[in-house]
Amino acid sequence: MPTTVLFFLLSACFRGLVKCTPIPEVPTAILPKDTAGLAKFSAMSANIPDIAPRGTLTGDMTNVDYSDSDPDCWWTYSQCVTPKLSGLKPDVSSVPEPHTLGYGFDDGPYCGHNVFYNYLATKKQKATFFYIGSNVQGYPLEAQRAVTDGHEICVHTWSHPYMTATTNEGAFAELWYTLQMIKLATGVTPTCWRPPYGDVDDRIRYIAAQLGLETILWLYDTDDAEEGSNGVTAKTVQANYDSFIAKARSGAFNTTGAIILTHELDNFTTQAAIDNYPTLAGVFDHIVPIAVSQNKTQPYVETNYTMPSFAEYISNTTLPNNSSLSSASSLAHSSSSSSPSSSSTQVAPTGGASALGVSVPAAALALGAVFWL
Repeated sequence: MPTTVLFFLLSACFRGLVKCTPIPEVPTAILPKDTAGLAKFSAMSANIPDIAPRGTLTGDMTNVDYSDSDPDCWWTYSQCVTPKLSGLKPDVSSVPEPHTLGYGFDDGPYCGHNVFYNYLATKKQKATFFYIGSNVQGYPLEAQRAVTDGHEICVHTWSHPYMTATTNEGAFAELWYTLQMIKLATGVTPTCWRPPYGDVDDRIRYIAAQLGLETILWLYDTDDAEEGSNGVTAKTVQANYDSFIAKARSGAFNTTGAIILTHELDNFTTQAAIDNYPTLAGVFDHIVPIAVSQNKTQPYVETNYTMPSFAEYISNTTLPNNSSLSSASSLAHSSSSSSPSSSSTQVAPTGGASALGVSVPAAALALGAVFWL
């Protein structure tokens, strides 16, 4: 990894380790000395679909004029999940297995998530976590814990914008630097991503696909992240959970399973997940990470880490296949002191800062002192 990129990714980690605050840096363009990033973007640029950015990064679509024919498979407009552009795979928005819930959470890692992760460990439950790059930069130990506990990690961009509003280079940077940060912190490189707000079209899908990322969406939404705004209350969120649970009870998922949008954004969203887990477990035969629900056994670029197939998972073969414990995963468990582990087998991330013989916090302290203090 180029030194310039390493500095960018690690320089703010110190502040995230000391204080539970978001890290504001936003990579709206490729760093000038990031030769790998520049080369990767250059290689794909000529073939990026000629689709103009639309709306604003915060989601104002007031002045957007878009055809009713939905030529770009714009999810925000039509919930389209089958790209119009040849060569792009359909988005994952449901589960092929009946009576099965694809279990995932957006917007982590969250500095207070140990209570939630502890709960999942006591239930021997794995999930998929869609991580924001700047959050991983701020809370690397929390990100490490997810991998150590056997969960799946996917990309959720660096700064959570409406992606169809970004430029080509901006979209690339949002995904590229999140991939680099997750690799640096955990040792693994995801092969999946979820667009914030579901805002994706064929231009953004193409850029993501060129980075090896499969697009994951959903069909059901708890609105848990909206609690306290836009008229959404805790009762609203619970009503959304209840409606989804009622659908499961009525047989709506007897043929194919479901993916529901939930978050590990704060204490409210994680507690709502804890409160509703027993009922979800009662109405679904199986609750599995999204990779498992798709029978995707290699969730990362690194080949020394595999997930169980769906059949293996429901037969209680729930642990990833990986090598011995590394310094990164040791740090993850030390960050949660009395946290129960889901098993005695641990994940061993390779590469990243730990492969250099230095922990992420140590590197952050050194670089943070030089560049920020």
